[in-house]
Order: sequence, then structure tokens, then C-alpha cells
Amino acid sequence: MTQNNTSPAVKAPASFVALLPLFLFLALFIGAGVYFQSQGVDFAFYQLPSPIAILPAIVLAILLSKQRLNQTMNTFMAGIGHNNIIAMCLIYLLAGAFAAVASATGGVDATVALGLQLIPANLLLPGFFIIAAFIATAMGTSMGTIAAVAPIALGVADQAGIELPLMAGSVMSGALFGDNLSIISDTTIAATRTQGCEMRDKFRENLIFAIPAAIVTLLLFGFLSSGQAELPPQEVDFVKVLPYLSILVLAVAGLNVFVVLAIGILLAGITGFVTQDYSLLTFGQDIYKGFGNMQEIFILSMLVGGLAALMQQQGGLSFVSQQIEKLIARFSRAKGEASCRAAELGMAGIVALTNSCVANNTVSIVVSGDIAKDLAAKHGVTPKRAASVLDIFACIIQGLIPYGAQALLIASHFKISPLEAVANTWYCMILALVAVVIVILRPRS
Repeated sequence: MTQNNTSPAVKAPASFVALLPLFLFLALFIGAGVYFQSQGVDFAFYQLPSPIAILPAIVLAILLSKQRLNQTMNTFMAGIGHNNIIAMCLIYLLAGAFAAVASATGGVDATVALGLQLIPANLLLPGFFIIAAFIATAMGTSMGTIAAVAPIALGVADQAGIELPLMAGSVMSGALFGDNLSIISDTTIAATRTQGCEMRDKFRENLIFAIPAAIVTLLLFGFLSSGQAELPPQEVDFVKVLPYLSILVLAVAGLNVFVVLAIGILLAGITGFVTQDYSLLTFGQDIYKGFGNMQEIFILSMLVGGLAALMQQQGGLSFVSQQIEKLIARFSRAKGEASCRAAELGMAGIVALTNSCVANNTVSIVVSGDIAKDLAAKHGVTPKRAASVLDIFACIIQGLIPYGAQALLIASHFKISPLEAVANTWYCMILALVAVVIVILRPRS
């Protein structure tokens, strides 16, 4: 959620009651997921769309408001129309368009082929970790990466005699590593916009956590690589990989994210025009298809922004901040670095708990954003640090919950239990340990 200070009314004092709409949203979303899971329905936690689950919560927030109805609606609409929410939604659309066009023009297949050509026959597990990591970093989606890589990884695992849960864990680890770092990932967009920092700054901050964890993960998967398969020669079209490489370079260089994504979309389209029978009409249709792929998170972000504004105006977010402040004061009597560390651990705990409930790392970041930003301002945590902590710990939980979309998708491909998949997602476990150590020990400048 993003802070909104545009409401004409004075905010109410801290109130637990103002949080009831959020609890209602979580109860509906989680309750539906648990019910459908008990019925054996695939993707149980995604049967009730989150934008629908939040509607009763918004109605309750309006009923709880002590403002006049017109003022309440103005507060709600100001939250939806906050510049951070609108910017976030526009980036979602552009990111979806790039992913759709790049995929349609063969970018994903070309990148997988390039990775397969470079994998040593005796290092298949770390090799697929790297392939999934690169594709997810470039595409900005762990789900899209798993969908593209899992079928190939399954065939290789069968041929090499590698245990399927291990290969599934390798692919899922790489996908979450890349999704967490990608500048066009919806989690990155949510974290940077809610905390008010540049994407390249958050990217560099994330590297401090992600690189050590990735190195240890690669070594572990290398040690566990017992199977071997001679992969057939792959025909690689380097031109189709260029759009992905371009957006990575331009984003890290600090170019405006809207410009980066626009260039990426154009390059992906030009690649299609040059290398295949790809028309302008198809190009436009794929862009629109990409917009549609972002519909759920687009609508939810706007509705959560409005709900956040209502809860903030009614004192709900102030109540949460006060409770966290009490915990920070209890465990950190000193100011300065000790207070900063405690605040970061508080942010980590909030986003982790939220993600455990909603099974969606982007939603958990959006929901936790306001509280994290308030903690960061009070305890001297830089915006890039706050954004990084939110994204890191949301990624950790997303990779370790067996009812998350990533675990469910890869388990369906490999015909294994989602629990087996997350039990081998070593990157998220190692990242959790690395992140806690860094938060506690790293000096603050």
C-alpha cells in the first residue's frame, strides 16, 4: 500500500478496528484457498481472484468510516489515484507488454537454447539454475520462467536420471532469484514505488543479499549433480536474445524505467519483423495481450491503494506502526544502527507474515509498503534498503510455501508434490539465512 496524504479530512487516532477490512480481505482470500485445496482443486489459492476478495473489505472500510459518504469516497479515490499507484500500474502494463512481445517473437526459446548450449553435461542442476535465473531477470516473472523452462528441465532430468524434486528445486530457485532482481518484475515495481527509490539502486542493494546466496546455492546444486546427459546441439538465434540483454543494461545504467520498457518493446517487435513473419497487427495484438496478463495485479493495486487510504485515514496503519515501534523499543534500547536493524527486521516480519497469508509476493509488498516506509523514515533506513528488504523476504516466503503459484505450477509439470518442490528450493532457504545475517551485521553508512 502507498501512503496517501491527499484526503481533506484529519486522520483519526490509532485504531485496531480500522484494520478489520484488511483482516476480512485476508480471511476471504485464505479461506477460499484452504477450502479449494481441501477439495483437491489445482491452484486452490487462485480460484477466488484477489480483486474480488478485496471488494467486501472496501465496503466494510466505507461503513466504518466516520466521514460523510462523499468525503469517504474522495479519500478512497485519492488513494486509487495516488501518483505512486498510477505509476506502478503503468509500469505493470509496459512490463506485461514487453514479456508478451518478447515471448511471441522467440526470445524465451532463444535464451533457453543459448543456456542449454553452455551447460556442461555433469553440471545440469546449477546449469538450469543459471538458465532460469537469467530468463526470470530478463522477463521479470518467475511464473513465465517456470512455464518456459520446466518442460525442458523435466526431459533432461529423465534422461540424466536426476531426482525430479532436485531439478524442480533448481529451476524454481533460479526463477525466484531472477524475479527478485529483475527491474521489470512486479515485486520490484511495487517495492520501489512504495518506498520511493530508483530501480537501479534497489537492484544494486539486492545484489548484496542475492549474490552470496546464489553462489552457495550453485555450489550446493553442483555437489548434488550426480546425473549426466549429452544434450543435443542447440540452434541459437542471438538476435532474439538482444531485447532481454538491452533492457538489463539500460536499466542498470539508470535510464528511466518507462523509457527502458518502451525500448524493450520496440526492440522485441523489430526482432520479430526481421527474423520471422511478424506483422504490425500481430505486434499490436501481443502488446494488448501483455496488458491483459497484468489485469489482476493492475486492478488489485488500485483497489489496495484506495483501501490503504481509508485505513490510514481511520487510524489503522498508525495502530500497526505503534505496535511495531513497541517491539523495536523492546529489542533495541539504543538508537542508530541498533534501531535501524530492528526496523529492518520488523519490515521483514510484516512482509513475510503477509505473504504467508496471501501467497502472493507482490500483494504482500503492496500491503506492507506504507508501514515499511513509515518505519524507514523513523529509524533512518534508506528507501533502497527498505525496498530491498521487502522484496527479499517476500521472495523467500514465496519460494517456501507449498500453496504458492510457483510451487503449484512446477509440481504440476514434474508430477510431484508441491511440498517436494519447496523442500528443494535451496536458494530461498540460503537467502533467508544470508539476509538475516546481513541485516544484523552489516554496518550502516
